[in-house]
Amino acid sequence: MVLIHHQQQQQQQQEEEIVRRERGKKGMRVGKYELGRTLGEGNFGKVKFAKHTDSAQSFAIKILEKNRIQDLRITDQIKREIRTLKVLKHPNVVRLYEVLASKTKIYMVLEYVNGGELFDRIASKGKLSETQGRKLFQQLIDGVSYCHDKGVFHRDLKLENVLIDGGRNIKITDFGLSALPQHLRDDGLLHTTCGSPNYVAPEVLSNRGYNGATSDTWSCGVILYVILTGFLPFDDRNLAVLYQKIFKGDAPIPKWLSQGAKNLIKRILDPNPQTRITMAEIKEDEWFKQNYTPTNPDEEEDLESDDTSSDDEVLTIHEAPLDIERDPESPSLINNAFQLIGMSSCFDLSGFFENEDVSERKIRFTSNLSPKELLDRIENLAVQMGFQVQKKPGKLKLLLENKGQKTQASLSIVAEVFEISTSLYVVELQKSSGDSTVYRQLCNRLSDELGVQQSEELLTNLIVKDGNHTSE
Repeated sequence: MVLIHHQQQQQQQQEEEIVRRERGKKGMRVGKYELGRTLGEGNFGKVKFAKHTDSAQSFAIKILEKNRIQDLRITDQIKREIRTLKVLKHPNVVRLYEVLASKTKIYMVLEYVNGGELFDRIASKGKLSETQGRKLFQQLIDGVSYCHDKGVFHRDLKLENVLIDGGRNIKITDFGLSALPQHLRDDGLLHTTCGSPNYVAPEVLSNRGYNGATSDTWSCGVILYVILTGFLPFDDRNLAVLYQKIFKGDAPIPKWLSQGAKNLIKRILDPNPQTRITMAEIKEDEWFKQNYTPTNPDEEEDLESDDTSSDDEVLTIHEAPLDIERDPESPSLINNAFQLIGMSSCFDLSGFFENEDVSERKIRFTSNLSPKELLDRIENLAVQMGFQVQKKPGKLKLLLENKGQKTQASLSIVAEVFEISTSLYVVELQKSSGDSTVYRQLCNRLSDELGVQQSEELLTNLIVKDGNHTSE
């Protein structure tokens, strides 16, 4: 403990020294915050370490470029996300304290979490003991169930989205795929295929509607499994095989786990959402309840603001107004995102994105249409847009080139269909080279052709990579 405290002191001193060296530089101060080193970068801007000039408290400030937001036509979404972020106040959820703005940038003042991702902890040191793992899992369930009580479903829970602070407590972050009750259809279910493949519940992959709380519970079970074993319950380099494993829900349970841990994992990783254990039932599980002290929501006042402030008051600074205005028709709890730099809100067509460069961007989505019909529709649309189409079994290669030598406007795309079951298929589009603008146009038109609800979020998904989570 003495060593850990000493390391934390050294890190704090280093960060303070960085701020001192940069103090006085033009542009290094925002309101009452002095900016320090860059913690991470994304397509909308970057994340910087910052100190409050009065309290000396540490923060992570996400700096968003307004022109990027306006170009992508996602201003309304940013408005909704900021409002909802201010609502969630729990010790195990990363906090948004304040939003400032200049003429060209938006500054989100977030809680600074210095311990990094739980993923890095497991990857470097291996599995945790059941005692250690249970403590973190209890905090995870407390944080996620709190969000559910607020009507927020995360939909992308994974180790990378669970941070560790200096006290070895967890902080849930990156709600970029989250949804609230107003996203439910008439059947009371969500219908967007979101999340990271290894952590996604089978009912989400089936594309037939799902309960957000139930699917989050499955993802929590995957996290528990990895914490206690050091590896994923469902994993395969072949996407189709991975999906088949998830649908079966037959994860190998190591013999070294206690019977209580085995039983809880099996009840959570139940492929049938109707019989899967609920959050409330998890809290009553005997293994879970050992040394359990519930974490209560944190209701203290926000820094520099109070609950009576209007959004316009909070989302402004003296130098320039923030051009995000309050929409009186919007619900008070709407789509919520901690991952605004690496935002990846999604709908059916934009299912799973990987940490790849834009030129290698893959899009995967599930469909109940036959492979022939899927490929025929893709081919017809591509021909209409001027692509040359090369056919192979279960695969199309789409080429669009200018006359003469190849230019940035040229485009090469591979479309492939994988069979998951007799009535469920995965379509994968991969842009290997060429113009991202034309690629987006193709995907937008394809979403219409396949009957997927058109969404401006698609434009975001096609160019946004996952952000660096160590910033929060």
